[in-house]
Amino acid sequence: MIGVAGTTTTKASGTRIRSRRLGATQRREQLVATAQRLFGERGYRATTMEDIANAAGVTKPLLYQHFASKRALYLELVHQVSAELLEALVTAHKRATGPREKVENGFGAYFELIVTHENAFRLLFGRQAPDDPELFSAVRQVQTAVIDIIEASMPRELQADHRRLLAYAVIGMAEGGARFWVERTRRESAGDPPDATVDDDEATLPDDVHLMTKRVSRLAWAGLRGIDLG
Repeated sequence: MIGVAGTTTTKASGTRIRSRRLGATQRREQLVATAQRLFGERGYRATTMEDIANAAGVTKPLLYQHFASKRALYLELVHQVSAELLEALVTAHKRATGPREKVENGFGAYFELIVTHENAFRLLFGRQAPDDPELFSAVRQVQTAVIDIIEASMPRELQADHRRLLAYAVIGMAEGGARFWVERTRRESAGDPPDATVDDDEATLPDDVHLMTKRVSRLAWAGLRGIDLG
């Protein structure tokens, strides 16, 4: 295992490795990135501070110099990822010139974050949610904030509970589409054959974003434009 920056340690095999010296800010960023990957892949409960330290190539004491606990590290990750997602959604809506473009831009921003930061999606919307009430509440606050942004784009003529219901339905479509993409890419990376029902006419990462955005936003818009205001 690599030790504290600027020192050398001995692995079990006897091989000596010198760690790369990083400044405090760079080291913190590295630890956050490593933790996000492990939490995303394994879930909160199955990931230990020792796992994160080993994956980052540092000692546990160094990790604890930056984060007092696994909970503190997870909370920082949730706040960081949620801030990025919410900023992307708000910016996408501000760029829109009409309701349909709001729908397209919103899905585009959402899917782009998922495709480029898959573990961030797993952190916020993964099926292995933390059983810690404080951590679960933090994640739920992010999801509620996303719902609020979507609801604000709904026709003002609708009753409040109607707008809220539709906002939940739209985010459900986005999450479902994202889960499909994540599961498909995981199968393909594991060497499994692609789903025969999947149209793989677009294979590169940017094209995945564009294709998902086009297909899901069209479905959403077809429903939203036919809303019964009564």
